[in-house]
Amino acid sequence: MPPPRTPQIPVVVLAGFLGSGKTTLLNHLLRNRAGTRIGVIVNDFGAIEIDAMTVSGQVGSTVSLGNGCLCCAVDASELDTFLETLTRPSARLDVIVIEASGLAEPQELVRMLLASDNPHILYGGLVEVVDAAEFDATRQRHPELDRHLAVADLVVLNKTDRVEQDERERLRATVAELSGPAAVISAEHGRIDPELLFDPALRPDGEEMAGQLSFEDLLRQEECDEHEECDGHGHADHLHAAYESVDFTADVPMDPRRFMAFLDSRPEGLYRIKGFVDFGAGDGDNSYALHAVGRFLRFAPRPWARGEQRLTQLVMIGAGIDADALTAGLAACRAEPEPDAADTERAMWGVLRYVPEPAREGDAEADAADVRETAVEA
Repeated sequence: MPPPRTPQIPVVVLAGFLGSGKTTLLNHLLRNRAGTRIGVIVNDFGAIEIDAMTVSGQVGSTVSLGNGCLCCAVDASELDTFLETLTRPSARLDVIVIEASGLAEPQELVRMLLASDNPHILYGGLVEVVDAAEFDATRQRHPELDRHLAVADLVVLNKTDRVEQDERERLRATVAELSGPAAVISAEHGRIDPELLFDPALRPDGEEMAGQLSFEDLLRQEECDEHEECDGHGHADHLHAAYESVDFTADVPMDPRRFMAFLDSRPEGLYRIKGFVDFGAGDGDNSYALHAVGRFLRFAPRPWARGEQRLTQLVMIGAGIDADALTAGLAACRAEPEPDAADTERAMWGVLRYVPEPAREGDAEADAADVRETAVEA
């Protein structure tokens, strides 16, 4: 049996033009991280203000934020070096967020991540933050905004409290048209549910469960005090209304050809898919962990444990998605009662091309290219 895979750390690219609210959104994530250890890479120069803490401005510096999180200010050419630092076991991070410069080309950062040889990272999506109140003016000053939206996996239409309802609907329709299949989330003050971007860390050993009120708790309480609609439990309790989550479970194996067709035609607004897939006769030895963010797709085989119930279990997260249609689409992917084993095995090649596996030396380079092309094509 092969050794267990080392958990990979998702890397989320946070982009948007100056003033869109990227740092505000990042501050919100840090305030509402719920014990998740976040590594922050700031792809910019100068002094970067992060709430009450200032990350001083020399490229190459790494600063602890005092709450289990780290922050680096880096030049894009040094990205791999800092990813290596942040993915060391001693850093004990759960997710890494790259806050791109307001003038950066986000697609280039995505290409760098996908071309990285670091085995400890996993692409976590390109999030483009848009200022609703200044959208038209920003688009006029920076026509490249259309291109940025076209490659985004998730668009946060921020500062929607500053525009009227009719204007908000017009902006959302325009952004949705420019961003194609990407999910579009409306937000105020950069407040989105962190679980939209990454899974909360589970710490059974009770770490970060101290009885004293933490700095994070104080910040959340301060935010509650500033907003009357908050019930004292923090905005994270009702931010989930901005997106939808659909669960799917099947005790019948999935047909690999049908399942890949479903993934290839997944609807607009479906941002993340995660879980495990049973391909039955396609590979009786393994369950396949599925990680899909926007256009990015990856499978990782995992041996079935002795006595483990063989199920397909998936969670789909997005905005404006049709839960019934998604469930029906997946149900139609179930294999026939007595599938043709040879045909099923041939159909598994559609899955295996998204399994980055160094052991398959002849196909490794082609597989990596397939993943990169799938993730960054407009």
